[in-house]
Amino acid sequence: MKFFETSKYFYLKKSTYINLRWIAIFGQLITINLVYFILNFKFIFILANFSICIGIFSNLYLIYINQRTQLLDKEAFLFLLLDVLQLSFLIYLTGGIANPFSIFLIIPTIFSSSNLGFRSNLLLIVVTALIIIFLSYFYKPLPYPLNEHFHVSFYYYYAIPISLVVALVFLNYFAVTFGKQSRLRKEALNKMEEIMSKEHELLSLGGQAAAAAHSLGTPFSTIKIITADLSKQFKNNKEVLKDVELLASQIERCSEILKKLTLNPIIEDEFIDSDLTMYDYVNEIVKSFQDITQKKFIINYDQNSNLLKINKSVEIVYGLRNFIGNANKFAKDKIFITIKSDSNFTEIIIEDDGEGYPRDVLNKIGEPYITSYKSSNKVKSGLGLGIFIGKTLLEKNYANISCKNSQTKKGAEVNIKWNNKDLLNV
Repeated sequence: MKFFETSKYFYLKKSTYINLRWIAIFGQLITINLVYFILNFKFIFILANFSICIGIFSNLYLIYINQRTQLLDKEAFLFLLLDVLQLSFLIYLTGGIANPFSIFLIIPTIFSSSNLGFRSNLLLIVVTALIIIFLSYFYKPLPYPLNEHFHVSFYYYYAIPISLVVALVFLNYFAVTFGKQSRLRKEALNKMEEIMSKEHELLSLGGQAAAAAHSLGTPFSTIKIITADLSKQFKNNKEVLKDVELLASQIERCSEILKKLTLNPIIEDEFIDSDLTMYDYVNEIVKSFQDITQKKFIINYDQNSNLLKINKSVEIVYGLRNFIGNANKFAKDKIFITIKSDSNFTEIIIEDDGEGYPRDVLNKIGEPYITSYKSSNKVKSGLGLGIFIGKTLLEKNYANISCKNSQTKKGAEVNIKWNNKDLLNV
């Protein structure tokens, strides 16, 4: 099964977006309060600050409630639309399109052109253009000092919205064009690296398989001769003869597998090739770790009432393996895995008895290349790549993931949850 192609997915990095919004929010607060209290410009001050509060609360929602590290296309569109509406309401209260800050209305669409899909970006452009036209006719008077009067010629006044719409279209066109070329170039480079890596892997695996087949040829021949002699000696003993025949058949099977690998090293693992329940997936992954670690895995499936079988998925296996491997790496003695399922949801909770996530990086969990500020934690913690890869792979397969410190096991806790309807579409 192929991995997803990153270049075809549109998303917005949440941390970058949040920081940009904070800059805009503080800029609006400073401007509103400066012109009201220092310059004595009069407008509806309470409503203006209320509109800014909407931006503050939506940013707090992104930080503390939304657990994703990347906003998907629809989510990003809704928040950018909220930014346009919030700013347009603020401009409506302060002079409409004649307000010199109306130029900021086109910024969210330019930002979306390089991060969102074509439909979302086009819809945001249309909404922004309609708002610009609306603000040309409906608005509160432009604030100005009481001893002065501000007047704009009609020719110049109607030239403002036209220039804004033209700039909106052209800037987005250029951004979309360059963004598309950049994504295509990135996809081509990824394809090239993938092909080169695969060819190198196949050559290496093919050589190893050929060497293994050659080296094991003599031992297999010896075992075949011995089993043939044993079958003659115990031909009257049906129980022993049955075991000898089974041994001979398994030796023959090993020989066939080595021959196939020598000729074609791209044979899929039977585990990945089958449709299994989530418990089977977790159990197979845990078995692979038990061979290389002394730590104890405790799997609780008492609440696993729905044995739903899902399609084979390399992404899900690799994502779960990253989280379970991370728990194994940082646990002291035990790793606790709880599987819950019913007719609607399937949930996997992975906990360990380690020290948990450092507090200073807890809000950044899911981003790559993060380190703790404390020197004592830097040595023990990694770069966050395992969690980033696992979180990205599982979220692309409809999973909702939250990472926190466990209240019962004192270590780290990862909660992975699917809607069963989405899980069937994997």
